[in-house]
Amino acid sequence: MIAMIQGFCFGGGVAIAMKADLRIAADNSLFAIPAARLGIAYPTHSVRDLVALVGPAKAKEILYTGMRLDAGAALAIGLVNRVMPVAHLEAEVAALCATIAENAPLTIRAAKETIDQIARDEHDPKKVAERVAACFDSADYAEGRRAFMEKRRPQFTGR
Repeated sequence: MIAMIQGFCFGGGVAIAMKADLRIAADNSLFAIPAARLGIAYPTHSVRDLVALVGPAKAKEILYTGMRLDAGAALAIGLVNRVMPVAHLEAEVAALCATIAENAPLTIRAAKETIDQIARDEHDPKKVAERVAACFDSADYAEGRRAFMEKRRPQFTGR
């Protein structure tokens, strides 16, 4: 999932954006988690997501102060992956989606599942080995090798 962020992204909006695999923001975006200014607390899973993206020190600063971050600051601390001029945001996100969609679905799925397990500190070597084996045993892997040898783009099917 890719979050395309433009303008204000506060509180629950940040929580939703953090659930995305990638976050692409317009240069006019502004981020904040104003919980400390509202007297509320965020659930563990949301705080865990924030810590995983920005680290414990920045997460504390964001949550303790309710500070606002412009797009550049959000990029600098890892809250977003990229910042684009607002006029190019949709085209850039569409291009990113197209690039990902051209790649082998089994490989993307394996990478996502492995990264997510590592991020949750639930790394299971057996499951990783199964995903790796499934990719090597797939028709997509054979197609990828053929396409490389024939110097053409592969046509992946997810099988």
